[in-house]
Amino acid sequence: MHDIRKVNVMEGILDENDHIAKHVNEHLSTHGILVINEMGAPGVGKTTTLKNIFKHLEGFKPYVIEGDIESDLDTQDLKGMGIDTYQINTYGACHLDAPMIDHTVDHMSFDQRGMLFIENIGNLVCPAEFSIGEHVMMLISTVTEGSDKPYKYPLAFEKADIIILNKVDLVPYLDFDEEFFMKGVRALNKDVPVFKVSGKTGEGFEAVAAWLMERAGKLEIKEHGHHKHDHE
Repeated sequence: MHDIRKVNVMEGILDENDHIAKHVNEHLSTHGILVINEMGAPGVGKTTTLKNIFKHLEGFKPYVIEGDIESDLDTQDLKGMGIDTYQINTYGACHLDAPMIDHTVDHMSFDQRGMLFIENIGNLVCPAEFSIGEHVMMLISTVTEGSDKPYKYPLAFEKADIIILNKVDLVPYLDFDEEFFMKGVRALNKDVPVFKVSGKTGEGFEAVAAWLMERAGKLEIKEHGHHKHDHE
């Protein structure tokens, strides 16, 4: 029998990814752009969440990078609203990475202080492993997914800087156990803010926008690429 050797290349890939992510973070910080990595499973309402947040942003221009395996339906939708939106198609890859974002950002024009929302691929596993230069990792979860998601996908919940629980208008029709859900969240992430919202009614998004605007207001802009990291 031949010896089988396992070579772990993941560490090297992540190191290079993180190096580029740091560059993206510093570049956009210098321009006064808060970077939000939006994650969540397919169908949780990631694009609807963005639309609702945009209604309440004051003094910060929204920019969007849409990540999809295929299609540009959400990009066309957001462009139709007048939002500066850029598309990344991965054609199979289950997550965005820092080199993809770096390449796209090079083709974007940031003419005003604002926020760059990066809608990641619909997936709760792979995207959580790759930093893409974000200041804020925003996780969208829903009552329709069930209350066990923090237990099944711990890394995403552990890394989140803000968690949005969507579709709360459907709670009367579901067996969603909010206490069990929150117990799972707190075991992984003691202090993360959790906002209950409804993409259908718009409930709760004003508070989400206020939290993001406060975070963006803390972003220290300095010349020559030197800045204070926004991470607390």
